[in-house]
Amino acid sequence: MLKRDSSPMGYPKLINLLYLADREALLLFGRPITTDCYVLTSLGPSLSQLTDLITVSPFAPSIWEHYISPFEGRNKQVSLLREASTLGELSGAEKELIDAILSRYGRKSEAQLIEELRALPEWHDPQGTKIPLEYIDILKAGGKTPSEADAIVSELESLAAVIAFVEPYGSGADA
Repeated sequence: MLKRDSSPMGYPKLINLLYLADREALLLFGRPITTDCYVLTSLGPSLSQLTDLITVSPFAPSIWEHYISPFEGRNKQVSLLREASTLGELSGAEKELIDAILSRYGRKSEAQLIEELRALPEWHDPQGTKIPLEYIDILKAGGKTPSEADAIVSELESLAAVIAFVEPYGSGADA
């Protein structure tokens, strides 16, 4: 997102745009881009782990700090320090989707994006707390039938189980 926009961006706006891209990818392709955990907040649906990486990284080292600047200023702006060449490539369809999200929402203010997020059918006000938001909720809110939503969730769970099994053994690239 930061590479495509090529300018510093407030991290809350970045998180909002990434949620919109993830949501769209989930509905179009049956898979999100980030594989983050989603939560409902008073500001709309959000990416939980990525928000933690951005806001905690100034206090605890993380991989984030090698690629994304610490947020600074009143607008909490972050920028791309360098590209992550070893962390997997986005598909052409994912790049097009990110471009479409930036084209549709990139010029909106943070307040306008919050309005957009709060208008999504999967959002309801968690009354000052954070509530987990599941894939199934997004899929149903996005118009998938119960059987389509169940099939996508089942496939995502199977994929997660395979990744969890394979990850401890590495990709073989380091061998």
